Amino acid sequence: MIASNIFRWIGSLFTDLLFLPFEWLRLDLALSDLGWWTSNAINWGFLLVLLVLFAYWMKESAKFLREGTEDRA
Repeated sequence: MIASNIFRWIGSLFTDLLFLPFEWLRLDLALSDLGWWTSNAINWGFLLVLLVLFAYWMKESAKFLREGTEDRA
């Protein structure tokens, strides 16, 4: 009985709280003329984050290469 309540609480947490931004976004994109622009702005935001993280990774990789401390097998 306790395990059932835990899984019901987890389900309620996701459907009632954590998925609310996605529900808002789905309704916004369906009802708005700006839906295409909004969805593409989100994709560009994700791409920008990815590029920033990739640049940081490359900078750190170059630093370790200059110092000679990278793992050479």
